[in-house]
Amino acid sequence: MSMDNGIAELPNILAILAEKSPGNVFFKFIYHWENVIFSLVVVFILGILAFLGCRKRNLIPRSRLQVALELIVEGLDDFVCGIMGPKGRKYTPFIGTLFVYILFMNLLGLVPYMKAATASWSTTLALALCVFFYVQYTAIKELGFLGYLDHLAGKPRGVFAFTVIMPVFMLFLHIITELIRPISLSLRLRGNIWGDEILLSLLSSFGIKGFPLLFFNMGMALLTAVVQAVVFCLLTTIYFALVLDYEEEAA
Repeated sequence: MSMDNGIAELPNILAILAEKSPGNVFFKFIYHWENVIFSLVVVFILGILAFLGCRKRNLIPRSRLQVALELIVEGLDDFVCGIMGPKGRKYTPFIGTLFVYILFMNLLGLVPYMKAATASWSTTLALALCVFFYVQYTAIKELGFLGYLDHLAGKPRGVFAFTVIMPVFMLFLHIITELIRPISLSLRLRGNIWGDEILLSLLSSFGIKGFPLLFFNMGMALLTAVVQAVVFCLLTTIYFALVLDYEEEAA
């Protein structure tokens, strides 16, 4: 079994190859980059599914795969627009891709000899930073730099605008909040997926006696994989909604 901070994880094919061939430089190299490799495996799987589902598209879907893909896209679009309104549709591709990518990475960890790349903080932090920078870019693009600073300062108006202390305090507080978000977003996902892997590894070491608990926790891990993908994308959608002035545009 591979080790993370001294705790045994479920064995994966790259860890086994590196363990069985300690002198093989190539196996050591791919084991070092195992999280990147398993992330790319998910990209490859999703690429194949997208190709097969879109190569013979019809206005009225004839294949089950196309029907499934359209249901997923419509569901994600309704999810995002239900929070952000109709103009949130432009962010559905980004948020939807995040959801599908994270979900498949989570589920890959439940396949024997595979690993969930989201059990590593390097992976979840990279995803969270993508969200962070895209949200900041969107806020500045939609509101302008000064408009974004005004938003971060709590939009001080009237007498409140002349009380320098409160706007500066609100600005400082919102900046700290924005910087903390990618850390909390990444740690939440990583902690839950990594915790499930450690628990399943521990139960699998019990042999036949631990099979009932292992079977039960596999179901719980499957639920966690879906829930954590939803939570990550829900928070991402909320972050976009918080920096966009849809209420002013609607008025």
